[in-house]
Amino acid sequence: MPRLNDLAGAGPASNARAILLRLGAIGGLVAGLAGTFAYAGGWLSPGALTQARIVDHFERVNGPHPGFRRNHAKGLCLAGRFESSGQGERLSRASLFAAGHVTPVTGRIALAGGQPYAADASTTVRSLALRFHLPDGEEWRTGTNDIPVFPVRDPAAFDAQLRAAKPDPATGKPDPEALKAFFAAHPESAKAASLIKARTITSGFADDTFRSLNAFRLVARDGTTTPVRWAFVPEQAATAQSPAQGARPDTNFLFDDFAAAVRRASVRWHLVVTLGAPDDPTADATRPWPAERPSLNVGTVIVAETAAEADGNCRDVNFDPLVLPAGLAGSDDPLLSARSAAYAQSFTRRAGEPKAPSAVHDTPASGAGL
Repeated sequence: MPRLNDLAGAGPASNARAILLRLGAIGGLVAGLAGTFAYAGGWLSPGALTQARIVDHFERVNGPHPGFRRNHAKGLCLAGRFESSGQGERLSRASLFAAGHVTPVTGRIALAGGQPYAADASTTVRSLALRFHLPDGEEWRTGTNDIPVFPVRDPAAFDAQLRAAKPDPATGKPDPEALKAFFAAHPESAKAASLIKARTITSGFADDTFRSLNAFRLVARDGTTTPVRWAFVPEQAATAQSPAQGARPDTNFLFDDFAAAVRRASVRWHLVVTLGAPDDPTADATRPWPAERPSLNVGTVIVAETAAEADGNCRDVNFDPLVLPAGLAGSDDPLLSARSAAYAQSFTRRAGEPKAPSAVHDTPASGAGL
């Protein structure tokens, strides 16, 4: 099994004011959540939105931080393994789903945003990115987040949201009228923002659920395809974060707590695959699938080691969601190719820059179980 350093890669006048305040709150939430992914494709009209322009946007908002990701800049590396339950074998020919198969895994936990030294905050979107090392050089890379849906459904809507949520230099806040117009034109985003705002914020990474948001396809040995979304569901019971936890003075408390948990015992997430019906939306990440859809626990991710980002580990990996092994395929979701393009742009920029130490200072664990 690999060690961490072995593998790189919201009278009438009063009502109107209340509506605008709600729109402003939702708009602010969506503006913050825009950092969840750097979604931008190169196919939009020149001068509108490209992968380079969206990365430029994050650089302007967050300031220059050479050598770091332009988004999800603050992170911690992890390593372990995936143990298949065999339940996914009939739906996908990918070797990692074979009954009893054990696949080495490396990855990264992180917080959304482009400031690598920002203090941990309870409301910041958390992410779990994993790299499954299959035989014969195949890989599966996946980036998941702890929100139920994504706030926009395509790159054009993402562009419109960025423009509407742009802060007014005089107030430092978005224009409520611009947000009102955006949500009127994109009612799916208003619904998505409400779902995101209502989510339960757990005590940390180890008891959080991370979702693919986008749809993918499992491909069986006979060529049959099944639309799926997946989630990494914690084996540990989820506990809502308390006010006291959110007020801790430790600026790295979420990461420190996770590293300490792994040192005590392996942290585990079950890979739960939800099977879509023919009429479920696969090209709109703002819409949840019905709760009654069947799901399969196809295996368990077991994290046994953490380490600070450094040369040769997760710091130098592009977690492109379209790096997929045989037996897994993308869907018609336009955000997938957009994510891939923007991730590549961010990776290319930071690869040629000098590197600074991570804000998260962790000592590699013993590696037991790897």
